[in-house]
Amino acid sequence: MENIGVLLSLIALTLLVWFWADSLRARERALSACARGCREIGAQLLDQTVALRRLRLARDPDGHAALRRTYRFEYTLDGVQRLRGSVVLRGRSVESLTMETPQGVMHLDQHS
Repeated sequence: MENIGVLLSLIALTLLVWFWADSLRARERALSACARGCREIGAQLLDQTVALRRLRLARDPDGHAALRRTYRFEYTLDGVQRLRGSVVLRGRSVESLTMETPQGVMHLDQHS
């Protein structure tokens, strides 16, 4: 019985390490997409960071289970007003990038 407990602990630890590493990669991909989006519209990404807002299970285009992560970020067009945006990753792919502007919401095409 003790061996089963050790095995379960190792499996749990392995899953935790995998999730942590996968989350770091996803965050970097989200940050890269936000930076590209800001460059595309001539904006400045504020704080050079994204914040995870939502995490859930979803299906990828092939029908396999994947994690869908929604990140928020802030940017500025004029150096004064802080605007918000969000990027959604499904698995390792950027699903959408949305940026609020004074004129309304802008959806940018992102392929990565």
